Amino acid sequence: MSSACVPTHPEPLSPARAGAPTPRSTTRADRPPHPATPPRHGFPPDGADLSASVAVFLIALPLSLGIALATGAPLQAGLVAAAVGGLVAGRLGGCPLQVSGPAAGLTVVTADLIHRYGWRATCGITVLAGLAQLGLGCLRVARTALAVSPAVVHGMLAGIGITIAVAQLHIVLGGSPQSSVLANIRALPAQLAHLHPAAVSMSALTLALLLGWPRIPGRPGELLRRVPAALVAVAGATATASLTGLALPRVDLPSWSSHALAGLPEGPVLGIAAAVLTTTLVCSVQSLLGAVAVDKLVAGRPGPQSRICRSDLDRELLGQGAANIVSGALGGLPVAGVAVRSSANVRSGAVSRNSTMLHGVLVVVAALLMVPVLDLIPLASLAALVMAVGIQMVSLHHIRTVTRHREVLVYAVTTLGVVLLGVLEGVVLGVAVAVGLALHRLTRTRITHEEKGGVHHVHVTGQLTFLAVPRLSRALHLVPQGADAVVELDGSFMDHAAYESLQDWRKAHTAQGGSAELTGCRMGVRSAEYGHRPEHDRGPEYGHRAEPGSRAVHRRGPEPGMGRGPGPRLGGSADAGHELARGISAFQRDTAPLVREELARLAREGQRPSQLFLTCADSRLVTSMITSSGPGDLFVVRNVGNLVPLPGEESGDDSVAAAIEYAVDVLKVRSITVCGHSGCGAMQALLTAGSGAGTTPLGRWLRHGRPSLARLADDGRPWVRLAGRAPADKGEQLCLTNVVQQLEHLRAHDSVARALTAGELELHGMYFHVGEAQAYLLGRSEGDEEGEVFEGVPGAEELHSPA
Repeated sequence: MSSACVPTHPEPLSPARAGAPTPRSTTRADRPPHPATPPRHGFPPDGADLSASVAVFLIALPLSLGIALATGAPLQAGLVAAAVGGLVAGRLGGCPLQVSGPAAGLTVVTADLIHRYGWRATCGITVLAGLAQLGLGCLRVARTALAVSPAVVHGMLAGIGITIAVAQLHIVLGGSPQSSVLANIRALPAQLAHLHPAAVSMSALTLALLLGWPRIPGRPGELLRRVPAALVAVAGATATASLTGLALPRVDLPSWSSHALAGLPEGPVLGIAAAVLTTTLVCSVQSLLGAVAVDKLVAGRPGPQSRICRSDLDRELLGQGAANIVSGALGGLPVAGVAVRSSANVRSGAVSRNSTMLHGVLVVVAALLMVPVLDLIPLASLAALVMAVGIQMVSLHHIRTVTRHREVLVYAVTTLGVVLLGVLEGVVLGVAVAVGLALHRLTRTRITHEEKGGVHHVHVTGQLTFLAVPRLSRALHLVPQGADAVVELDGSFMDHAAYESLQDWRKAHTAQGGSAELTGCRMGVRSAEYGHRPEHDRGPEYGHRAEPGSRAVHRRGPEPGMGRGPGPRLGGSADAGHELARGISAFQRDTAPLVREELARLAREGQRPSQLFLTCADSRLVTSMITSSGPGDLFVVRNVGNLVPLPGEESGDDSVAAAIEYAVDVLKVRSITVCGHSGCGAMQALLTAGSGAGTTPLGRWLRHGRPSLARLADDGRPWVRLAGRAPADKGEQLCLTNVVQQLEHLRAHDSVARALTAGELELHGMYFHVGEAQAYLLGRSEGDEEGEVFEGVPGAEELHSPA
């Protein structure tokens, strides 16, 4: 399976989740190797992968033992899961840099299964869960899991974290955990009354090293922090306990010859099915969210651009399923993507899946050769380590996020459900509350009527659906016949029933001599529709308006009377002036209040855009709309054909070069994007005229696009293609090729070359298909060292993986 790739460091032109898989397509034969090849995936591994694998191994070893201890499984089971996660999921998964293994998020589920069914049956349930993941991966439903409300996911992780922390607290204090959170809380006073001094001291030392190690200041701290804090904490406690001769429970790894393998689970069918479903759910959601988080970490990694493939979520699900089958069959814990290890892998500079696989090899070597050393580790130290991980799963960042989005109730119900009832029950409760909250918001509509200065105002706040139509009709019928009326729509959605009701009333009201002005742009209803316009000139305009506080505000769209579709075209200058004046009036009334504060700030501080956006002058390209940007975000340069003349070939027209120099050297933009589009008239003119000399200003300008023509005709160069399909025709192929060629022209400018060398600038290629309203970013297919592909970028809400 292959997945589409994008350059790392993409600026957030629009929020995006992990990209969809990109099928490989055939390329031209007999072409020379591409000068910039992606990282190797074979052996010998890259030096960065080798060092990253060591860093991940040093974190994974103590955590795997600690999680096995927390679940009540044999300690070897944690090592088996870590090795299998690295080797199997690392090789087969769709997220090359995600590290899989025993995860803290699975601790509660696994502990409950061991308590109910025993260890061997739990291994069998893990195998069945892996088979279920394979089925889901084959059905290609991985992205559906990301449709679950983030508040539910974060609440689930927080509930699991609380459960882990409360249970491990007993081991930290020198005792044993109970079977449930409530039982652990009730037993806590008695446990505090009978502390085990040696266990408490080693736990305190572990926590002190774990928290203090990353905060060592100065130059020595920079060197010391390269050693993982988890390893330092456990190693420090182990060395101290051994040197002082403290008597306390330690790791006891039995002989591998007595290691228990999977057995058939026995018990009620519904109970086994629920156990498999719970394990599948938690493993899959945590792994998929982890893959999304890894993509974001790779995108934000400093340094020059690299070619790390974006996650193929369906392939990742298949890889996790295979890993769970192998881990369960070999007597290991359930496997999932682990954010702590994945973050360390990315930050250590890993460039391919070799780092993940090498970490698995190192775990195998440690499990076979380091047993005498591992047996010295105090159990209290491992418990303290896992307790700290559980506390970190209750993320303040997530709580602030759900509070900002008014989903605290969903988060709280899910968390409490997981803590008090169980993971599956808590998730079901959270989903139910999330659906109920969404329905409540959809039906919560406030409609008021008042008269001001002889004008009747009907104000609608909230979503306008068929459920609100009766109240809307009552409010509209309070407007007397022949009166002036203004209907203000302050919501983000209007369904067809409400739209028809509103339009029927408007037609009847204007027919009786009244005027009706509709303000707000909701589902086809635009601002300032006047009742006395001619009938043929009335009709919906299509667009959208951001809510107050949002940065992007889009107001106007085409209507039948404006030159497209049925209805007469506006012909004279008076009509054009009238439309312009109406547009300005609508801006001052509806949009200016929303952006005035932001524009005032920009006026005080000056412009500080993060991106130079170079695109075509085509009227259909609305840069703020397709990039979800607002005032001050983009430094935009538009010209015919989104061309970048090479230095020295401007022939008196230095406007593009001046803009590039100003953006890079003065504004210090972090990225430059060249955006082409479908149906480009400049590219069509190039195809028609060929390489002939132009005598008109337009012809002389288009000569800067001739290198794109030459690139298209060169059989030695790779095709540029769209994700999932070939270009529709030669015109679209030239539009795509032109973006790649102009990126090369950009690199020839001195200011750009200097910034790229210093790692201060990134270049991105973008293509906007007007008819499909789809944006694409330039990337590369996994396994294809030469071909370039434009990958679609659907919008999505940002998700965060647990620490």
